[in-house]
Amino acid sequence: MDIGVFIPINNNGWIISETSPQYMPSFDLNRRVVQKAEGYGLDFALSMIKLHGFGGKTEYWDYGLESFTLMAGLASVTSRIRLFASTAVLTLPPAMVARMAVTIDSISGGRFGVNIVSGWHKTEYSQMGLWPGDVHFGRRYDYSTEYVTIMKELWETGESDFKGQFFQMDHCMLKPSPQVPIRLVSAGQSDRGMEFAAQYCDYNFILGEGVNEPRKCAPLPARMQAVGEKAGRDVGSYVLYMLIAEETEEEAWAKWELYLKGADKEALAYMFGRAADDKDASGTSMAASVLRSASGVNWNMGTLVGSHEQVARMLDDAAGMPGVKGLMLTFDDFIEGMDKFGQKIQPLMRSRAKVLESV
Repeated sequence: MDIGVFIPINNNGWIISETSPQYMPSFDLNRRVVQKAEGYGLDFALSMIKLHGFGGKTEYWDYGLESFTLMAGLASVTSRIRLFASTAVLTLPPAMVARMAVTIDSISGGRFGVNIVSGWHKTEYSQMGLWPGDVHFGRRYDYSTEYVTIMKELWETGESDFKGQFFQMDHCMLKPSPQVPIRLVSAGQSDRGMEFAAQYCDYNFILGEGVNEPRKCAPLPARMQAVGEKAGRDVGSYVLYMLIAEETEEEAWAKWELYLKGADKEALAYMFGRAADDKDASGTSMAASVLRSASGVNWNMGTLVGSHEQVARMLDDAAGMPGVKGLMLTFDDFIEGMDKFGQKIQPLMRSRAKVLESV
């Protein structure tokens, strides 16, 4: 069972609250998080790409780093952990991303992968004049299919003459080749998103849901497994959870309730508005998941609140869902959270016993 960390590339991580830890993104912060993750035997670290924040009193996500350059830096100061950078496909040509990936593959010694972000927050792109219109909501996976096809051709053969609806390659060249096949991930929860992941990716990220309901999202990895089998590929799910853990259950719940009380309503209103922009969103899509949230204070992601022992049991429960190949974790305070996980939670997890033997 893989465990990874969703690193804090934008300010304040994944809690939209005035009473949660407030911090700015920096290379130093992310270096410390990823080096701790590597030291505790975690398998991967992923950085998202967000190009426009939600504002509000907390200026939520108004401050952010760039994913590929950040991961290139982290590749140079780590030795084992796998690293994933995210490409917002409307902002970078696939041939350039393919070359950037080969470069970081060289820096990391073959530990690099790419997360494909097809785009649902149109303000990220319209601010730069890159939004192709709301038609993109309905065809974004067609766009990403061409994008990934070009990258794979370049990595596997060193050239591409691909001709499609969105991209036209003219004997496009890329040398050298990556040392090992570069892994691709995506985060599709709709039927179309899962079909894309099944055909072109190695893993698919999904949101856990609910508070202390680690198996509430169980239909999603099971559905992803079935879609992968239909495509003749073994594509597993990485499920995202936030951990709010303390020595006692009471302390953990007090902290979580404090964050809920401090919800940044202005930033949340902006987030819900952007999620509603996608009129084509299916009931299983990421946008629909955000809109279902009662508070949205942490993106409606699965949240595990309790003592270290309770959180360990819930993570083991989540790890046992059919179709799950890994869990990706976020924390309210990433430095403190990584130490709590590595020292007090992971040692209690049955699903991580073999990893601990080698750490």
